[in-house]
Amino acid sequence: MTRIAYLDYAKPALLFAVITLIAMLRALPAPAAGTDTLTVAGGCFWCVESDFESVPGVVGAVSGFAGGKTADPTYDQVTKGGTGHYEAVQITFDPARVSRETLLNMFFRSVDPTDAGGQFCDRGDSYRTAIFVSNAGEKALAEQAKADAQRALGQTVVTPILQEGAFYPAEAYHQDYYKGSKLVFTRFGPKRQLNAYKAYRKACGRDARVKQLWGNDAPFAGS
Repeated sequence: MTRIAYLDYAKPALLFAVITLIAMLRALPAPAAGTDTLTVAGGCFWCVESDFESVPGVVGAVSGFAGGKTADPTYDQVTKGGTGHYEAVQITFDPARVSRETLLNMFFRSVDPTDAGGQFCDRGDSYRTAIFVSNAGEKALAEQAKADAQRALGQTVVTPILQEGAFYPAEAYHQDYYKGSKLVFTRFGPKRQLNAYKAYRKACGRDARVKQLWGNDAPFAGS
């Protein structure tokens, strides 16, 4: 068989193989959607982290700082003021299991979005509420959730929607504080971290205020 004749013979076979391969690839299941992130500030980041890590579809949450001008701040710097940062939590979630809209609505109903001076017993700029967005689509969803919350409450919601910048994780001891077993010394006496967290949350009045505002729509009050 000449080279030309061989190529003429091979072309249909090659075309058939390509068509078969394309059909096989189309028949394969689509790859799972990747994870996405939502960064919010809701007062004490221990509490926000604890709340959202209990939501099905949330992969994890990291306590940290957002919205400020100081690079890689410490907890002490942020709480003393002047850095511009909020105590924030970056929530990683699977959008195939829980939507951004659902998480935003849960966020508003887990805080007091009418309070411009902090949250519950924690006062000051670093404890204010905020939602951080990175594009127009995220901003539109946040604005819709804010409008829904304001309509549901019948009160002015002061939570700002801010352009997302750098997020800095807080020190290691802040991560998963709500379930830690380390012995710590608190105003309630020496306690295991998880017990200190529960005592703090109750004393701060977080769940009581959220329940007062949102009633049965509060997703985490009492958790």
